[in-house]
Amino acid sequence: TDRKKLHTAPVGQVFRLRPFHVLVATGGGYAGYRKYEDYKLEQLEKRGIEVPVKLASEWEVALYKSVPTRLLSRAWGRLNQVELPTWLRKPVYSLYIWTFGVNMKEAAVEDLHHYRNLSEFFRRKLKPQVRPVCCVHSVISPSDGKILNFGQVKNCEVEQVKGVTYSLESFLGPRISTEEMHFSQAPPGNSFQQQLVTKEGNELYHCVIYLAPGDYHCFHSPTDWTVSHRRHFPGSLMSVNPGVARWIKELFCHNERVVLTGDWKHGFFSLTAVGATNVGSIRIYFDQDLHTNSPSYSKGSYNDFSFISNNKEGIPMRKGEHLGEFNLGSTIVLIFEAPKDFKFNLKAGQKIRFGEALGSL
Repeated sequence: TDRKKLHTAPVGQVFRLRPFHVLVATGGGYAGYRKYEDYKLEQLEKRGIEVPVKLASEWEVALYKSVPTRLLSRAWGRLNQVELPTWLRKPVYSLYIWTFGVNMKEAAVEDLHHYRNLSEFFRRKLKPQVRPVCCVHSVISPSDGKILNFGQVKNCEVEQVKGVTYSLESFLGPRISTEEMHFSQAPPGNSFQQQLVTKEGNELYHCVIYLAPGDYHCFHSPTDWTVSHRRHFPGSLMSVNPGVARWIKELFCHNERVVLTGDWKHGFFSLTAVGATNVGSIRIYFDQDLHTNSPSYSKGSYNDFSFISNNKEGIPMRKGEHLGEFNLGSTIVLIFEAPKDFKFNLKAGQKIRFGEALGSL
């Protein structure tokens, strides 16, 4: 009679799981498993063992997409903006430097106490002399990174890594009207790839550069060209590291990206900045109207902005000029037209730095 009465909730209420929680837990666990698989693949590559291509099934891609990477990336972006106490800056940044192999001797400001938050540290500038711009070759690397793939575009398909492709039209979107371009275009009856090639005897080329978290996060103009159009694709923010790029077909078409198109001395030229997990923003310095990773967007949508209608001559860019930046690290894709004797001075998998030659005539 002296025992206290215990009031307990029904078991069903205690263990009630919401669908969102199940998706986050399942998707997050699977993403962790994929990270482990990517690590094993990287170790095999370092030992020179060729890894067979194994593409993800539709349900695997859907499961990965169930992870709220856009929400997590926005949260990460806000966390990066939090000002750190002076005494905490050196330990936090030192851990990041040690984890990702950052070379702070190249930074314009080496003192870690100078960077008020992680965002400033990620977007650190370099000393001018550490990245000399090659004047001999016509196309230079727009950023630091790793060369995933390069070569001619064939059959309207582009390789994101060896053996894994994506559709050229899905990646760039529908053809831009001739009024927004400086040069004449092929008749609409031709394939999408042929419509981009504006001069007889030219070919379409591509180059994919992956920026790791420890790389310099700004990107620059790869050549002298004029930007006439910007197309922004909202989308997923899945990881774009080489392991995932080898696993998910058309990964770059799923992810958020900003496509800049225009022309250079040989015809069509484009640079695309592809978003990724924890890349809270893609910033283009001359485009103040661009806002990436917004909370609401329509799947499969895109929005266009013409620099011809607002600036009759477009936006002229000089080789090596500052163009934009990522919040953490991602991928740059170049797709451009050039004569048939254009040659890349690259090897797949090699590390490259901004200013070094990609190729020339």
